[in-house]
Order: sequence, then structure tokens, then C-alpha cells
Amino acid sequence: MAALIVIGLMTYGMSGRIFQAPFLSTHPGFKLKAVAERSKKIMAASYPDIISYDSVEELLNDAEIELIVVNTPGYTHFNLAMQALKAGKHVLIEKPAVATVAQVEALYRLAHKKGLKVMVYQNRRWDSDFLAVKQVIESGRLGKLVEISIRFDRYNPKLSPKKFKEDAALPPNGLVYDLGPHLIDQVISLFGRPLSFHKVMANHRENSDVIDYFNFHLAYPNQLNVYLTSSLLVGQPMPSFIVHGTLGSFIKDRVDVQEPQLDKGMLPTDPAYGQEPEGCEGRLVLIDADGKKQKETVPPLKGDYTHLFEAVYQSIRNNALYPISEEHIAWQVELLEA
Repeated sequence: MAALIVIGLMTYGMSGRIFQAPFLSTHPGFKLKAVAERSKKIMAASYPDIISYDSVEELLNDAEIELIVVNTPGYTHFNLAMQALKAGKHVLIEKPAVATVAQVEALYRLAHKKGLKVMVYQNRRWDSDFLAVKQVIESGRLGKLVEISIRFDRYNPKLSPKKFKEDAALPPNGLVYDLGPHLIDQVISLFGRPLSFHKVMANHRENSDVIDYFNFHLAYPNQLNVYLTSSLLVGQPMPSFIVHGTLGSFIKDRVDVQEPQLDKGMLPTDPAYGQEPEGCEGRLVLIDADGKKQKETVPPLKGDYTHLFEAVYQSIRNNALYPISEEHIAWQVELLEA
């Protein structure tokens, strides 16, 4: 049996508590050993065996640690990931990976030189709602795809108490780098790099210095148009996924339950994990040869971010291709940076 991959977390904030530690502690191929906690030592309350280092330097000096999870604020990602690579560690970076294409290229260049892996955490490829959309698209039941609209909206007019999130001088920041990576990655996972794109950004919240609205128009072959939109000032959310084809349409709300489940302490090993509640099914409308509408609901699929961590394991231990490829991240950051 292959040796366990020993892992260190850069921090234990929301990302560490919700999106990282529950998977790293339950995956049979990982050993979650240590965390960097500069002030408050809180992780041991949930993970008694964890080693809490006082600094990133101490964490990186632990010779047993093979993989570092860079889950710190976005503006620190590039420098900390570079430090981890220079220390001989594989790296898993929370989104947004970095601010610029030049930084992406520098990370991958150093990783190749040292024979290490740089992987980016794009968990929403495994959201239950997106998996349903992907299944319908790949089934071909909609015919030739005409238009796709994906939204990720919130209503939050107040500025974040985390000052770095509202500081335009600390890129990557703003909504385009917060929710943009999710939407762009989902589309790239389906269709690859767009032929062209147009980007609109705006700032509507009072006293805000960072972007709180964006829209991308991505053009793909066969005249497929994809629209990605996000806003912090949507009081009544619209359907998050709308797909139109020559034979019909599919509509799905954003209903993935993994984040709230993990936030309440549910582990990904729980049978109820990732299961959508009843009544959230996608709506499929097909037009028959006589022009009549045929309506049906599409059964939900199980969301499960465990697949991302299994991909990390297979990439490191068996040199398998990590599904969020270097090209995918380079294309994503190109759009975000534009």
C-alpha cells in the first residue's frame, strides 16, 4: 500500500474548517499533520492530534509534510505557494489561484523544475446542481446548444469586515476573483477555452473600492454564447443555470448543500452528505416533432468534493492527470485579469 500523503494547512479559517480539513482527515490516503496558527490556536479543538506551528516557516520546515494547502487570503497565494515549492512541497491552492497569468506561469515553471505538483482547488465542478447541468448537456437531449446562462448571486450590500477583501491595492480581490473562478472553471470544464470574450464589471455598494458585479460573454464554436453573471445586490435570485438548445431548455437552481452541511459539522462520509432535498429537481422542457412541449424533472445527482481530493491523491501518488489542468487555470486567470 502506498504511503500516506502527509499534509500541512497554511491556516484554519473558514476554508480550512469547511472545505479542507473534513476531507483531508477522512480520506484514507492522507494524514493531516499540521497547521500554521500564528495567534489563536483553535484547530486542536476539532482535531486533537494536529500540530499547531507558530509560523509558515515552521510548517514548511517539517520534513515529513509532502503537500501544503495554501488556503490563506488571495493576495498571499502566489508568494506562499512559491515558498512551499522552494521548500520541496506539492501545493494545493484555494481559488482564486493568483492574480495574473505571469504568476500562473511562474508557479508551474518552478513546479516543473523541481518535479512537484501545483493544483488549484476548484471544488464546484462537483456541485450537485452543476453535475445535473453537465449530465443534461452531455446527453445531447437539448440538440445543438444555443445559449447558456450561469449566475451566482448574493445580497450583501455591506462591506466585508475583512479589510483585505475590500482593498483594491491587494489583488486578487472583488467579486470577479471571488465567485468568478467558480463560474469560469465550470464552463471551461465543459467547453474549454472560448474563442473570444467580453467582460463588464461594476461597483455599486456604497464606499466600495472593489468590483461587486460582473458579466462575461464567452463565445464558443457553432455560435454557442455563454453568459456568466454575479452580483452582490440581488434581492431575489433568478435560476442559476439556464441552458437553451435547438430541441429544448433546461433550468436548474443553485441548490448544492455541501457547504451548509460541512459548516454544521457533517462529514463527507455521512450517507446524507451532498444529497439535495426533495423539490429541487431541474426542469427539462423538450419540443417534439409536432411542436408540443414535453416537461420532465431531472433527478438530482449527489454532490461530493471528495472527488477533488481523490484527484489530488492520484496526481501525487500515481502521476495521474489532475482534472483542473494547468491550461484550465491559465485560461481562467486570463479572463479574470483582463
